[in-house]
Amino acid sequence: MEWDMVLIAISIAAAGYFIGDGLKNFKNPDAKNLMDKLDEGDEHELIKENDVHYFMGISKDDARNLVQDHSDIPHVIINNKVYFPKNKLRKWLIELGE
Repeated sequence: MEWDMVLIAISIAAAGYFIGDGLKNFKNPDAKNLMDKLDEGDEHELIKENDVHYFMGISKDDARNLVQDHSDIPHVIINNKVYFPKNKLRKWLIELGE
């Protein structure tokens, strides 16, 4: 009985938050939704050359040759190590697929 009341209270609070957030952005259709706000952390995130194969879904050998084979791929070299900006790499992959 006690847990039922706690769950109802949490549900009402969550519903109030989402309804309030929706009303706040009612006349602003370009406002960021909850998922966009969670993805903001990716904006300046860098992926190491050793880990880029996980992100792209390619083999490690292909990942090692990315910069040589595709000179237009967005990358940064810091202290002789290659890093890929996650957000720009995602956009580059989308444009490459079109």
